[in-house]
Amino acid sequence: MPSFEQVPLSVRTDADHGGRWTSLIGAGREWLWHRDEPRRRQVVPGDAFADAGGLEECVPTVRGDPDHGDAWSRAWTATGDEEFRVTCPDFELTRRIDVRTGSVVADYRLVAEPGHRFLWAGHALLDLTPDAHLHIDQGTATRVFPRSDGAEWIEGEWPAPAGLRLDTLGPDDASAIGAVISAHTAVVDDGPDRLRLSLQVTDQPASIALWRNLGGFPADDPYRSIGVEPMLGRVFDLAHADDDGDCAVTPSSGEVRWRLTITAYHLKE
Repeated sequence: MPSFEQVPLSVRTDADHGGRWTSLIGAGREWLWHRDEPRRRQVVPGDAFADAGGLEECVPTVRGDPDHGDAWSRAWTATGDEEFRVTCPDFELTRRIDVRTGSVVADYRLVAEPGHRFLWAGHALLDLTPDAHLHIDQGTATRVFPRSDGAEWIEGEWPAPAGLRLDTLGPDDASAIGAVISAHTAVVDDGPDRLRLSLQVTDQPASIALWRNLGGFPADDPYRSIGVEPMLGRVFDLAHADDDGDCAVTPSSGEVRWRLTITAYHLKE
């Protein structure tokens, strides 16, 4: 069996443009995929999503209205050492990132009125080869969303819900599909490198969203992009959350806290 050792990760973010994660480097490898999108730096709240890659903070929805949420299109404000905050119409989100352990540990706090319903996704688009594999516990409940609007889904089990194998991430085949897996942790293996993404939260639904776009989206000018996205909730569009188990809900305290931990490894020589 191959043996991996942890390598330190470094991270860069852009507070002025949605708190976007612009770089995630370990062992000389840039894990975040990027795309030239000149609209990204000029967006204002309400604009259609401008896909420049990286990791976007999608809250209170991913698909739907507002497109990819309300936080990615706003400037974030520094409130302390490595802590930033964004204020949206119905909530306030704070994020603090710590890299002292070698992993990237991002702690989040959302404050809103009790009963506020929301989704959050760490919309991480990863720069992966066609040989990459996504590892999640076999048999984990999975929802496949065949429509781009996220209005319908098919239930199944990982890694092949509804007979569709999703753990392989290439080569390009002109397909594009989304899925939400009821797991807290996902591991991506790509050659000698490994990336582990893990979500910790109490009393809220946690999932891993997969956006496997192998050159099938958008229809008029398709490109390849792979999203492995720790999330709160089980749907892409908050409007399609049938019950509280499909989305996060602010309790009587008025706040929800969660932690995202990302760790990189490299194959031992």
